[in-house]
Amino acid sequence: MTQKPVLTPGPDHPITITPTPGRVVVTVAGRVVADSTHALTLQEADYPAVQYIPLADVDRGLLEPTSTSSYCPFKGDASYFSVPVGGDRSVDAVWTYAQPHEAVAEIKDHVAFYPNRIDAVETTPAP
Repeated sequence: MTQKPVLTPGPDHPITITPTPGRVVVTVAGRVVADSTHALTLQEADYPAVQYIPLADVDRGLLEPTSTSSYCPFKGDASYFSVPVGGDRSVDAVWTYAQPHEAVAEIKDHVAFYPNRIDAVETTPAP
């Protein structure tokens, strides 16, 4: 078995994780899949920021695990979920790092959503 590389974020590939101020609501096919005031914003290099939402704030009854997986040398092994109410568009729409690398340990027990596979990820500022 080939060992997977583990890379540490640094000046050439910065990763920051900060609490998201306010509320984050994710909808698929008009249904609320996630609603959180405890989301985290992960900013990785020059990629768009991603909202990571605690599993506790996700309607897990709307998620279906898939056999899809991927590997990021900065974050670790990801596993995926589909959101069946969203139809074919929402296949593998959600990912999680069950055992993220130490540098991004805060995203453990959180999920993220591909914006093009759901209706919306809406962030409302804190009052």
